[in-house]
Amino acid sequence: MYIETIHSPRDLRKLDVAQLQTVVDEVRAGVLNRVSHRGGHVGPNLGFIEATVALHYVFNTPDDKLVFDVSHQSYPHKMLTDRVNGFLDVNCMDSISGYSSPREAPDYDHFEIGHTSTSISLATGLQKARDLLGGKENVIAVIGDGSLSGGEAFEGLNTASELNSNIIIVVNDNEMSIAEPHGGLYRNLRLLRETQGAAELNFFKAFGFRYHYLEEGNNVEALVAIFRIVKDTTCPTVVHIHTEKGYGYAPAKANKELWHYRMPFDLTTGDLTYKDDGGESMSQMLGQYLLDEMKRDPKLVAVTSAVPMALGFGPEQRRQAGPQFVDVGIAEEEGVAIVSGMAKRGVHPVYFTYATFLQRTYDQIAQDLCVNGNPAVINVMGCSIFGMNDFTHICFFDIAMLSHIPNLVYLAPTTYEELIAMESWAIKQDKYSVAIRVPVGKVYHSSKKYDADYSSLNRFKVTKRGEQVAVIAAGNFYQKGECVVEALRKDGIKATLINPRYLTGIDEALLEKLKQDHTVVATLEDGTLDGGFGERITRFYGPSSMRVLNFGVKKQLYDRYDVDELLRENHLTNEQIVEDIKHLLAS
Repeated sequence: MYIETIHSPRDLRKLDVAQLQTVVDEVRAGVLNRVSHRGGHVGPNLGFIEATVALHYVFNTPDDKLVFDVSHQSYPHKMLTDRVNGFLDVNCMDSISGYSSPREAPDYDHFEIGHTSTSISLATGLQKARDLLGGKENVIAVIGDGSLSGGEAFEGLNTASELNSNIIIVVNDNEMSIAEPHGGLYRNLRLLRETQGAAELNFFKAFGFRYHYLEEGNNVEALVAIFRIVKDTTCPTVVHIHTEKGYGYAPAKANKELWHYRMPFDLTTGDLTYKDDGGESMSQMLGQYLLDEMKRDPKLVAVTSAVPMALGFGPEQRRQAGPQFVDVGIAEEEGVAIVSGMAKRGVHPVYFTYATFLQRTYDQIAQDLCVNGNPAVINVMGCSIFGMNDFTHICFFDIAMLSHIPNLVYLAPTTYEELIAMESWAIKQDKYSVAIRVPVGKVYHSSKKYDADYSSLNRFKVTKRGEQVAVIAAGNFYQKGECVVEALRKDGIKATLINPRYLTGIDEALLEKLKQDHTVVATLEDGTLDGGFGERITRFYGPSSMRVLNFGVKKQLYDRYDVDELLRENHLTNEQIVEDIKHLLAS
């Protein structure tokens, strides 16, 4: 095997061009070996293998700088940069991440990258620094999988053109985003494909780029030839290559959306070997509720930014929703702004995306939506320590990010029934901008009657009345609060349990009343402590004799953490919480 002898691109460049197809085949086998065992981004990596081999063959990496967008197509790059064991040896697979990481290969991975539309802008920084310092290296940015629709990609193109020096942007056009791409830009890409790059209407030329098109984007020899043409260019240059997502693996080619990311699977059949518990999915149940509501409310519109499956909106669900579903592409800023505009005009818009991606649109939430006070709804998905755990995809910083924005009501339901009660109110009301923290993990149900109106803000709900200790357990950690209160009861401590419901304010009247017969308050939240919900409670009780314990996660970046270990390290197991409360009572 060639791949086992390639420890750096320098080894690759010792081969003849005719030998590169064998390398491509071996890299494809390695990628499939890894994702079949560990899961990961299948389609994006399979479609960019030939281009990765050609880039490292032609350009003098690591002296020439290569920056991947999202970097979920960087598996082949990792195999060629001395991380091949993470693909061939199942015992070494946990040693590498699914994204670009300087911690793994500082010479080849220049940035931690896991979010979208960033590669061109990051590359312009390398471009400008090189020019200032008198360097001569090539700077290459890779972008694809719908990422061109992100605002930062436009900003990067604009700056690269202005700098007017060597930068090569490889547009990996596989006709897909996670699902199908959306937006006028992709109609121009289609026109360029249909005309073999000859169309007069050319988005990239309009920016001032020299433009090259290659139809055979999965032909390694053709890629080598075109990259040799643009190497050492003296002006901003775009190489537009037409590839196929999932290329080389029949199941991934047949269903490109499903195989964008895949849990472990049988390599022969494509069937999943990973088995979940077969339980309910809160996000899919919410998606079905919205679909049913659309039939009753023609003004209800669901909006997402290229992640329709966050609510189980697969192709069939999107077909059913018709014009009442909008995918704005990878453009969260547009997603929030468009629902603000819809709400202003009298539509009932619901926007949904994962918490980690919502970070990209903080300003639009604060300014376009909340300053204007428009009654749109944002469903915040995946926000939990039980959600995504990659270094760049942590989803539990949302409370700190959203809860202090004026004019935003952030609700934290504890069960499916409470979620639907809050969702129904949020959609129908016309007074507030509302965000809802959709619970993650096991779906909990309750037969209790939930409020139908949440317009009387910041009213906590006492669900179990006790004394001495009050446990305020928010959203996803409410059931943990139930377990803690029950454990305290067995130790002779009759504690009060409170569902706060609101994350953007406090119930001062209730908190004041607790002073009468409570000495300890414990807050539980499925998120970071710094800037979180619990700190607000602590600040209220600061001048008093009430003692407060805040339970949550320390603020830091975590990478592929084990949930049980994270709970223990942050004193978040039920037993640790109980012991900490008892210790404070005894002190």
